[in-house]
Amino acid sequence: MYGYELHQLRSAELRREADRARLVREALRVRRAARRSADQDAPEAEAHSSGPRRHWFTPVA
Repeated sequence: MYGYELHQLRSAELRREADRARLVREALRVRRAARRSADQDAPEAEAHSSGPRRHWFTPVA
């Protein structure tokens, strides 16, 4: 009987852990979706300067 009770406790613990993991994944999914929709609503980023773009490397001959 003792083994069966341990099995039941472990099974319940695994279910709670799976529920918690599902809840975390759902929260992350909602946060990502909110961030994506906020990014779509935001205006496009503006350039820091209006001058010509500086090239870091010289062109190869």
